[in-house]
Amino acid sequence: MTDTFKPLSSHRQAHAEGVIWDDMAGLVRWTDIATSQLFSYDPATGVVKDWKLPARLCCFALTHQPGVLLLALEKQLARYDTRDGTLHVLEDVEPDLPGTRTNDGRCDRGGNFIFGTLNERGPEKVASFWRYTHDGKLDRLALPKAAITNSICFSPDGETMYFTDSPTAQIMACDYDAATGDIDRIRVFAQLEAGVEPDGSTVDAEGFLWNAQWGGGRVLRYAPDGRVDATIDLPARQPSCVTFAGTALDRMVVTSAHKGLKDTVVADEPTNGAIFIGTPPRGSGLPEARYGHGSDA
Repeated sequence: MTDTFKPLSSHRQAHAEGVIWDDMAGLVRWTDIATSQLFSYDPATGVVKDWKLPARLCCFALTHQPGVLLLALEKQLARYDTRDGTLHVLEDVEPDLPGTRTNDGRCDRGGNFIFGTLNERGPEKVASFWRYTHDGKLDRLALPKAAITNSICFSPDGETMYFTDSPTAQIMACDYDAATGDIDRIRVFAQLEAGVEPDGSTVDAEGFLWNAQWGGGRVLRYAPDGRVDATIDLPARQPSCVTFAGTALDRMVVTSAHKGLKDTVVADEPTNGAIFIGTPPRGSGLPEARYGHGSDA
């Protein structure tokens, strides 16, 4: 599958993550955590734009207002208008834990923003999964503490949540209620081999989960029963997040990172850190859920 996925531009990112298709704007959006930048790519023109932010942007969500995003900056949630650069801080995140920052996240099918944190000081499981409701309340989800939260996504009906603590090499699933945030039946969904960590995920229209696998140089498609259904091999060692894109949601974009790789590896393998675009072997996407309800976001 490598030949069908090509870098969408000459840009290379240290730690690209959080890629989303903004169907309202017709743009692919992602972040480079390392440089505190938000990026967009217009597939109609090939133009890549960027916005510099006052702190590391770790993930974000679309809202129902064109160009307005809900940002998970390293220690804060904020509302950001890409049109004029206006930023309004909404909530502090884990102010009592100076060693953590936000990490992966996306909206559930009810318009609530679900995100997790990451322990920057070591492997201890002190990070949490959080729910910022569509009416602006921040609550901790009843999920186990983690070192590196990732892979947050939801089944098409919204009743199953997927997540991971990346160093465990396990993608987990649980029953999830978008109206209340209640969690039940936490279980192992997929087990990866040693040395490969599950990073960002998305769920397609058939309910199959696509996972970018850090250290594995690939994206895997998992059936709802956890069986591996398809593999996309990429010329990058650290794929980090995946989304469907395009008006028909039949294209796929995968971010990657060169963070932590030796300089000789980056020099010899210049597609590490590229943003890849291509056509997946099967499946099409679902529209990305947006934060809030209608125009109240």
